[in-house]
Order: sequence, then C-alpha cells, then structure tokens
Amino acid sequence: MTKKLLEIAADIVQVQASSGQMSAEQVETALIKTFTTLQRMQRAEEEGTALDLLKGHEDRGVEERAPEKTDPKESIQEDKVICLECGAAMKQLTAKHLLAHGLTIREYKQKWGFPLKQSLSARALSKARSKAAKRRGLPENLVKYRESRKLMKSGESLMDASPQGVPAEEPAPVGANKKNGPNS
Repeated sequence: MTKKLLEIAADIVQVQASSGQMSAEQVETALIKTFTTLQRMQRAEEEGTALDLLKGHEDRGVEERAPEKTDPKESIQEDKVICLECGAAMKQLTAKHLLAHGLTIREYKQKWGFPLKQSLSARALSKARSKAAKRRGLPENLVKYRESRKLMKSGESLMDASPQGVPAEEPAPVGANKKNGPNS
C-alpha cells in the first residue's frame, strides 16, 4: 500500500512537532511547505527532470527566512528560544538544529547580531544550569583552578629564569587540600 503525499507530509511534520514545541500556526505552515515540496519532488520524478529546490521560494522572499518576523532581541524568552531561520520554538537552539539551516552556532549569531558569548538557551534553562553549577561549587573550583594555572605559568617562567634550572614549588591540584575531607 502506498502512502499519499498528504500522509507523508503529516508524518514528517508530526516528527518535527514531537521534537520541539510548535504552535498550531507553525504546524500548519510546516505541513503546507512539506506537502508543496513533496509535490514538486513527485512532479520532477515523474517528468524525469532535475528538481529546482529554489523554485517557488523567490516569490515568498523575506517571509520565508523568519515566518514570525521575530526581533532577534525578543527571540530569547523566559521559557523558549525562537529560531529566526524557521520560527520553531524550543528550549535551546542546538548545533544540530542550526546545521539543518546550513549554519554553525557562530554563523547564526553573527547573521542575527547576537554577541558570540550569548547563550542560545531559554532564560529559565540558563538560570537552572547556573544554580546547579553553584550547588556543585563550580565558581569556587574555577577560581582555584585559574589561580593554580597562574602559579604554574609563573613557576615555568621562574624555572626558565633561574640559573640552576630548579623549578619553583608546584601548586597542589584543585581539591587536593580540602578541609573536612575523609582523611582529615
């Protein structure tokens, strides 16, 4: 039994909708685009001609790039991030999603004017990650690590400058001298 184009398009959009939150309008738009593309593909296959993927896109112009016309500054919201390429809403824009648009994270940020250090995650997700990192003691451990690296680098420069080539005392590894540890 062969499936009809509409059934195939519906299956494709259903998979897209299950991987991220999509509004009813986004589902409808995706269904129409998918169905139209499948029709063009079928027609090209039956005629034995090459498929021109850009055909039909030139009349839609800018609306094809950002369906919701979301301002880049407003695309990162408390509970979701809106992809400015396709209009999909999700908790985080991943490299895998952006690869579907032919972009890396860096290229996406440059194209839409985001600072390179800007997270492409919903604000609530970023806050939750920050809290979890603080609970694990990440900020304190990071400071200790940076200090030990600085001491190691200055120790290397002292070793190069010392006449006998005797190295300075190396700092203990991060977490080695913890108070209240099991061996105290």
